[in-house]
Amino acid sequence: MPESVRAVANTGEVVNALTIDVEDYFQVSAFAPYIARSTWEERPCRVEQNIDRILELLSTTGVHATFFTLGWIAERYPQMVRRIVSDGHELASHGYAHERASALEADAFFADVALAKAVLEDIAGTRVQGYRAPSFSIGDQNRWAYACLAKAGYRYSSSVYPIRHDHYGSPNGSRFAHMAHTSVLEVPIATARLFRTNLPAGGGGYFRLMPYALSRWLLRRVNRCDEESAIFYFHPWEIDPEQPRVNGADAKTRFRHYVNLERTANRLRLLLQDFRWDRMDRVVFGVA
Repeated sequence: MPESVRAVANTGEVVNALTIDVEDYFQVSAFAPYIARSTWEERPCRVEQNIDRILELLSTTGVHATFFTLGWIAERYPQMVRRIVSDGHELASHGYAHERASALEADAFFADVALAKAVLEDIAGTRVQGYRAPSFSIGDQNRWAYACLAKAGYRYSSSVYPIRHDHYGSPNGSRFAHMAHTSVLEVPIATARLFRTNLPAGGGGYFRLMPYALSRWLLRRVNRCDEESAIFYFHPWEIDPEQPRVNGADAKTRFRHYVNLERTANRLRLLLQDFRWDRMDRVVFGVA
Protein backbone atom coordinates (compact mmCIF):
# COMPACT_ATOMS: atom_id res chain seq x y z
CA MET A 1 0.00 0.00 0.00
CA PRO A 2 1.40 3.44 -0.88
CA GLU A 3 2.35 5.44 2.18
CA SER A 4 0.36 8.38 0.83
CA VAL A 5 -2.91 6.50 1.43
CA ARG A 6 -2.38 7.56 5.04
CA ALA A 7 -1.91 11.16 3.92
CA VAL A 8 -1.36 13.65 6.73
CA ALA A 9 -1.71 17.41 6.43
CA ASN A 10 0.81 19.84 7.89
CA THR A 11 -1.52 20.22 10.87
CA GLY A 12 -1.13 16.53 11.69
CA GLU A 13 -4.68 15.77 10.57
CA VAL A 14 -5.36 12.90 8.21
CA VAL A 15 -6.34 14.08 4.73
CA ASN A 16 -9.38 12.35 3.28
CA ALA A 17 -10.48 11.96 -0.33
CA LEU A 18 -13.64 13.75 -1.45
CA THR A 19 -15.27 12.22 -4.52
CA ILE A 20 -18.35 12.97 -6.61
CA ASP A 21 -20.07 10.44 -8.89
CA VAL A 22 -21.18 12.60 -11.81
CA GLU A 23 -24.46 11.18 -13.04
CA ASP A 24 -28.01 12.55 -13.27
CA TYR A 25 -31.03 11.53 -11.22
CA PHE A 26 -32.53 9.41 -14.02
CA GLN A 27 -29.36 7.31 -14.33
CA VAL A 28 -29.44 5.96 -10.78
CA SER A 29 -29.29 2.15 -10.79
CA ALA A 30 -32.24 1.84 -8.41
CA PHE A 31 -34.42 3.62 -10.98
CA ALA A 32 -33.40 1.29 -13.83
CA PRO A 33 -36.61 -0.78 -13.58
CA TYR A 34 -38.66 2.41 -14.00
CA ILE A 35 -36.63 4.43 -16.53
CA ALA A 36 -35.62 2.94 -19.86
CA ARG A 37 -32.21 3.98 -21.18
CA SER A 38 -33.93 4.87 -24.44
CA THR A 39 -35.71 7.73 -22.61
CA TRP A 40 -32.58 9.33 -21.11
CA GLU A 41 -32.37 11.90 -23.92
CA GLU A 42 -35.94 12.99 -23.21
CA ARG A 43 -35.39 13.65 -19.51
CA PRO A 44 -34.73 17.16 -18.19
CA CYS A 45 -31.08 17.20 -17.13
CA ARG A 46 -30.08 18.73 -13.81
CA VAL A 47 -26.44 17.67 -13.59
CA GLU A 48 -24.85 20.86 -14.94
CA GLN A 49 -26.55 23.22 -12.50
CA ASN A 50 -25.82 20.87 -9.61
CA ILE A 51 -22.15 20.61 -10.55
CA ASP A 52 -22.02 24.42 -10.69
CA ARG A 53 -23.26 24.52 -7.10
CA ILE A 54 -20.73 21.91 -6.01
CA LEU A 55 -17.84 23.72 -7.70
CA GLU A 56 -18.86 26.95 -6.00
CA LEU A 57 -18.98 25.21 -2.61
CA LEU A 58 -15.54 23.67 -3.15
CA SER A 59 -14.13 27.00 -4.30
CA THR A 60 -15.37 28.86 -1.23
CA THR A 61 -13.96 26.20 1.11
CA GLY A 62 -10.68 25.75 -0.73
CA VAL A 63 -11.23 22.00 -1.23
CA HIS A 64 -10.23 19.96 -4.27
CA ALA A 65 -12.03 16.74 -5.15
CA THR A 66 -12.21 13.91 -7.67
CA PHE A 67 -15.15 13.76 -10.09
CA PHE A 68 -15.95 10.24 -11.33
CA THR A 69 -17.77 11.23 -14.49
CA LEU A 70 -19.90 9.28 -16.94
CA GLY A 71 -18.75 9.44 -20.55
CA TRP A 72 -22.41 9.89 -21.55
CA ILE A 73 -22.60 13.02 -19.40
CA ALA A 74 -19.23 14.36 -20.55
CA GLU A 75 -20.21 14.19 -24.23
CA ARG A 76 -23.28 16.32 -23.53
CA TYR A 77 -21.65 18.79 -21.12
CA PRO A 78 -18.05 19.19 -22.28
CA GLN A 79 -17.74 22.72 -20.87
CA MET A 80 -18.77 21.44 -17.45
CA VAL A 81 -16.03 18.81 -17.63
CA ARG A 82 -13.45 21.39 -18.66
CA ARG A 83 -14.49 23.63 -15.77
CA ILE A 84 -13.98 20.77 -13.32
CA VAL A 85 -10.41 20.39 -14.55
CA SER A 86 -9.70 24.11 -14.81
CA ASP A 87 -10.79 24.54 -11.18
CA GLY A 88 -8.03 22.15 -10.14
CA HIS A 89 -10.05 19.00 -9.53
CA GLU A 90 -9.24 15.48 -10.67
CA LEU A 91 -11.28 14.03 -13.54
CA ALA A 92 -11.90 10.29 -13.29
CA SER A 93 -14.16 7.75 -14.99
CA HIS A 94 -17.52 6.34 -13.92
CA GLY A 95 -17.74 4.30 -17.10
CA TYR A 96 -19.57 5.44 -20.22
CA ALA A 97 -23.20 4.37 -19.85
CA HIS A 98 -23.61 3.63 -16.11
CA GLU A 99 -23.78 -0.12 -16.58
CA ARG A 100 -22.90 -2.33 -13.65
CA ALA A 101 -19.64 -4.17 -14.17
CA SER A 102 -21.30 -7.31 -12.76
CA ALA A 103 -23.89 -7.21 -15.57
CA LEU A 104 -21.31 -7.19 -18.39
CA GLU A 105 -19.05 -9.75 -19.96
CA ALA A 106 -15.34 -8.91 -19.99
CA ASP A 107 -15.28 -7.64 -23.60
CA ALA A 108 -18.27 -5.36 -23.07
CA PHE A 109 -16.85 -4.06 -19.80
CA PHE A 110 -13.50 -3.27 -21.42
CA ALA A 111 -15.25 -1.47 -24.29
CA ASP A 112 -17.24 0.65 -21.82
CA VAL A 113 -14.29 1.70 -19.63
CA ALA A 114 -11.96 2.27 -22.59
CA LEU A 115 -14.56 4.44 -24.34
CA ALA A 116 -15.22 6.46 -21.20
CA LYS A 117 -11.50 7.10 -20.67
CA ALA A 118 -11.02 8.16 -24.30
CA VAL A 119 -14.04 10.50 -24.21
CA LEU A 120 -13.01 12.15 -20.95
CA GLU A 121 -9.37 12.59 -21.97
CA ASP A 122 -10.32 13.99 -25.37
CA ILE A 123 -12.70 16.55 -23.87
CA ALA A 124 -10.55 17.61 -20.93
CA GLY A 125 -7.07 17.24 -22.42
CA THR A 126 -5.85 15.56 -19.24
CA ARG A 127 -4.95 12.04 -18.18
CA VAL A 128 -7.67 9.96 -16.51
CA GLN A 129 -6.18 7.56 -13.93
CA GLY A 130 -9.15 6.50 -11.79
CA TYR A 131 -12.32 4.49 -12.29
CA ARG A 132 -15.38 3.78 -10.14
CA ALA A 133 -17.83 1.06 -11.14
CA PRO A 134 -21.53 2.01 -11.00
CA SER A 135 -23.12 0.62 -7.83
CA PHE A 136 -19.70 -0.62 -6.61
CA SER A 137 -20.17 -3.61 -8.88
CA ILE A 138 -16.70 -5.17 -8.82
CA GLY A 139 -16.34 -8.06 -6.41
CA ASP A 140 -15.16 -11.62 -6.00
CA GLN A 141 -17.27 -12.84 -8.92
CA ASN A 142 -15.77 -10.48 -11.50
CA ARG A 143 -12.21 -9.74 -10.42
CA TRP A 144 -11.32 -10.06 -14.11
CA ALA A 145 -12.51 -6.44 -14.30
CA TYR A 146 -9.18 -5.26 -12.87
CA ALA A 147 -7.29 -6.78 -15.79
CA CYS A 148 -9.62 -4.87 -18.11
CA LEU A 149 -8.94 -1.65 -16.22
CA ALA A 150 -5.19 -2.24 -16.46
CA LYS A 151 -5.47 -2.91 -20.19
CA ALA A 152 -7.44 0.32 -20.64
CA GLY A 153 -4.72 2.28 -18.83
CA TYR A 154 -6.28 3.00 -15.45
CA ARG A 155 -4.04 3.29 -12.41
CA TYR A 156 -6.58 2.90 -9.60
CA SER A 157 -10.15 1.86 -8.92
CA SER A 158 -12.58 2.88 -6.18
CA SER A 159 -15.24 0.30 -6.95
CA VAL A 160 -15.78 -1.52 -3.66
CA TYR A 161 -17.90 -0.56 -0.65
CA PRO A 162 -17.10 -3.22 2.00
CA ILE A 163 -20.57 -3.24 3.61
CA ARG A 164 -23.66 -5.44 3.38
CA HIS A 165 -26.35 -3.89 1.16
CA ASP A 166 -29.10 -5.33 -1.03
CA HIS A 167 -27.91 -3.46 -4.15
CA TYR A 168 -24.15 -3.57 -3.70
CA GLY A 169 -21.37 -4.21 -1.23
CA SER A 170 -18.54 -6.63 -0.41
CA PRO A 171 -18.78 -7.01 3.39
CA ASN A 172 -15.79 -9.35 3.53
CA GLY A 173 -13.61 -7.25 1.25
CA SER A 174 -10.50 -5.33 2.29
CA ARG A 175 -11.38 -2.04 3.95
CA PHE A 176 -8.35 -0.09 2.77
CA ALA A 177 -6.25 0.39 -0.34
CA HIS A 178 -4.64 -2.71 -1.78
CA MET A 179 -3.28 -3.94 -5.08
CA ALA A 180 -6.13 -5.71 -6.86
CA HIS A 181 -3.97 -6.29 -9.95
CA THR A 182 -0.28 -5.91 -10.65
CA SER A 183 -0.88 -2.36 -11.88
CA VAL A 184 -4.30 -1.36 -10.44
CA LEU A 185 -4.82 -0.20 -6.86
CA GLU A 186 -8.27 -0.69 -5.35
CA VAL A 187 -9.25 2.06 -2.88
CA PRO A 188 -12.54 1.13 -1.16
CA ILE A 189 -15.13 3.52 0.21
CA ALA A 190 -14.65 4.23 3.94
CA THR A 191 -16.09 1.97 6.62
CA ALA A 192 -15.70 2.04 10.39
CA ARG A 193 -15.18 -1.30 12.11
CA LEU A 194 -17.32 -1.86 15.21
CA PHE A 195 -18.43 -5.11 16.85
CA ARG A 196 -16.92 -7.12 13.99
CA THR A 197 -19.13 -5.24 11.51
CA ASN A 198 -18.25 -2.70 8.84
CA LEU A 199 -20.37 0.42 9.28
CA PRO A 200 -20.86 2.81 6.32
CA ALA A 201 -18.69 5.90 6.83
CA GLY A 202 -18.13 6.92 3.22
CA GLY A 203 -21.27 8.75 2.21
CA GLY A 204 -23.87 8.08 -0.44
CA GLY A 205 -27.41 7.54 0.80
CA TYR A 206 -26.17 6.79 4.31
CA PHE A 207 -24.93 10.37 4.62
CA ARG A 208 -28.45 11.65 3.93
CA LEU A 209 -30.28 9.06 6.02
CA MET A 210 -28.08 9.14 9.15
CA PRO A 211 -27.76 12.15 11.46
CA TYR A 212 -24.72 14.24 10.54
CA ALA A 213 -23.21 13.70 14.00
CA LEU A 214 -23.11 9.96 13.37
CA SER A 215 -21.42 10.37 9.98
CA ARG A 216 -18.84 12.65 11.59
CA TRP A 217 -18.20 10.13 14.39
CA LEU A 218 -17.69 7.29 11.90
CA LEU A 219 -15.25 9.29 9.80
CA ARG A 220 -13.30 10.37 12.85
CA ARG A 221 -13.08 6.75 13.93
CA VAL A 222 -11.49 5.86 10.57
CA ASN A 223 -9.00 8.72 10.90
CA ARG A 224 -8.13 8.24 14.56
CA CYS A 225 -8.51 4.52 15.26
CA ASP A 226 -7.44 3.14 11.88
CA GLU A 227 -5.13 6.10 11.15
CA GLU A 228 -6.30 5.91 7.53
CA SER A 229 -7.65 8.35 4.99
CA ALA A 230 -11.38 8.01 4.43
CA ILE A 231 -12.81 7.82 0.90
CA PHE A 232 -16.14 9.69 0.79
CA TYR A 233 -18.59 10.07 -2.08
CA PHE A 234 -21.86 11.73 -3.03
CA HIS A 235 -23.87 12.48 -6.18
CA PRO A 236 -24.85 15.85 -7.72
CA TRP A 237 -28.56 14.95 -7.52
CA GLU A 238 -28.25 14.58 -3.74
CA ILE A 239 -28.14 18.37 -3.32
CA ASP A 240 -31.18 18.89 -5.59
CA PRO A 241 -34.54 18.65 -3.78
CA GLU A 242 -36.30 20.15 -6.83
CA GLN A 243 -35.40 17.29 -9.18
CA PRO A 244 -38.30 15.65 -11.05
CA ARG A 245 -39.91 12.73 -9.24
CA VAL A 246 -39.78 9.33 -10.91
CA ASN A 247 -43.24 7.84 -11.32
CA GLY A 248 -43.93 4.27 -10.31
CA ALA A 249 -40.90 3.69 -8.07
CA ASP A 250 -41.50 1.47 -5.05
CA ALA A 251 -41.62 2.93 -1.55
CA LYS A 252 -38.15 1.75 -0.50
CA THR A 253 -36.53 3.27 -3.58
CA ARG A 254 -38.37 6.55 -3.09
CA PHE A 255 -37.32 6.67 0.57
CA ARG A 256 -33.67 5.99 -0.20
CA HIS A 257 -33.51 8.51 -3.02
CA TYR A 258 -35.55 11.46 -1.77
CA VAL A 259 -35.14 11.61 2.03
CA ASN A 260 -33.17 14.66 3.24
CA LEU A 261 -32.24 16.00 -0.20
CA GLU A 262 -32.93 19.47 1.18
CA ARG A 263 -30.37 18.93 3.97
CA THR A 264 -27.46 17.51 2.02
CA ALA A 265 -25.83 20.76 0.86
CA ASN A 266 -25.63 22.11 4.42
CA ARG A 267 -24.29 18.79 5.69
CA LEU A 268 -21.60 18.89 3.02
CA ARG A 269 -20.58 22.36 4.18
CA LEU A 270 -20.15 21.03 7.71
CA LEU A 271 -18.23 18.03 6.40
CA LEU A 272 -15.78 20.23 4.51
CA GLN A 273 -15.20 22.29 7.65
CA ASP A 274 -14.82 19.37 10.05
CA PHE A 275 -12.24 17.34 8.06
CA ARG A 276 -9.31 17.81 5.71
CA TRP A 277 -10.01 16.88 2.08
CA ASP A 278 -8.20 16.54 -1.24
CA ARG A 279 -8.34 14.76 -4.60
CA MET A 280 -8.06 10.98 -4.76
CA ASP A 281 -4.83 10.99 -6.76
CA ARG A 282 -3.07 13.21 -4.23
CA VAL A 283 -4.40 11.31 -1.20
CA VAL A 284 -3.52 7.92 -2.70
CA PHE A 285 -0.32 8.62 -4.63
CA GLY A 286 0.83 11.90 -3.13
CA VAL A 287 1.06 13.70 -6.49
CA ALA A 288 -1.39 14.95 -9.11
